[in-house]
Amino acid sequence: MQNETILRTNKSPKNRMSKGLRDNLIAYSFIAPNFIGFALFTLVPMIFAFILAFVKWDGANPMQFIGLDNFARLLKDTTFHKALWNTIVYTVGVVPLTMIVALALAILLNQKILGRNFMRTVFFFPYVASLVAVAAVWNFIFSPTMGPINNILHTITGIPLEDLPRWAADKQWAMFTVILFTVWKNMGYYMVIYLAGLQGINPELYEAAELDGAGPWRRFRNVTVPQLAPTSFFVLMILVINSFKVYDIFINLFAGADNQLNDSTRVMVYQIYNTAFRSLDYGYASAMAIVLFLLVLGITIVQFRGEKKYGQ
Repeated sequence: MQNETILRTNKSPKNRMSKGLRDNLIAYSFIAPNFIGFALFTLVPMIFAFILAFVKWDGANPMQFIGLDNFARLLKDTTFHKALWNTIVYTVGVVPLTMIVALALAILLNQKILGRNFMRTVFFFPYVASLVAVAAVWNFIFSPTMGPINNILHTITGIPLEDLPRWAADKQWAMFTVILFTVWKNMGYYMVIYLAGLQGINPELYEAAELDGAGPWRRFRNVTVPQLAPTSFFVLMILVINSFKVYDIFINLFAGADNQLNDSTRVMVYQIYNTAFRSLDYGYASAMAIVLFLLVLGITIVQFRGEKKYGQ
């Protein structure tokens, strides 16, 4: 009996180790598909892009190491500067406007009003709708000659159609048009995020503020805004990142018309794509991608530090 007890005691750590190893293998098996996909399609391309940023390569001839020449070339590239400026203008226009509209819709649709659920669906629908389809509809609505927007403006103001804005067909109005389109397309998604934040606020805070004589504006400023600070920081971060890496909206809305608009709608990601896959200058395109990555990383770090400071 004593020998069996000793044997059982000696076997138990091995069994426990085997069970722990088995549990780890099971856990890793669940993680592996996602990690393999991440490694193949994200991590490896990122590492390769960092390498390409320091070489000259057209995809056919051998790579030629040129050090920091690609980055020095960026300093003199006026086309890249224009693309960077367009991206900044787009971001500055889209981010605050989207946050304001999304928050206003969330506050409105958080009230007990008739058709609230239907209106939530209506405002969220453009986000899930096909970008190609909604871009085509948008271009028709804002058509300079046949679109209902200009025809309504012509009826109300009496201004001839040829004197009204040409929207996406005019370099003076193209960026404004794409900013409006982006806000309309994405405001429903951020509205849902703000709705979740609003519904997480303790109603007793509003009751206490109301008992203290606070009106709607003071309740919004002193209760809603502080309580939504984490949500707002999250929305801000996602909006900035998405704005800097925007590509599909410009391609679908303008259908390659940026050359006719004197590059007034050329953004950084499109410039990277054009340099890599049309000019076949992969090293230079990778240098642009690294600059874009560092910009987004720097902005994200500033946002996280701001959130930490604000939270304190």
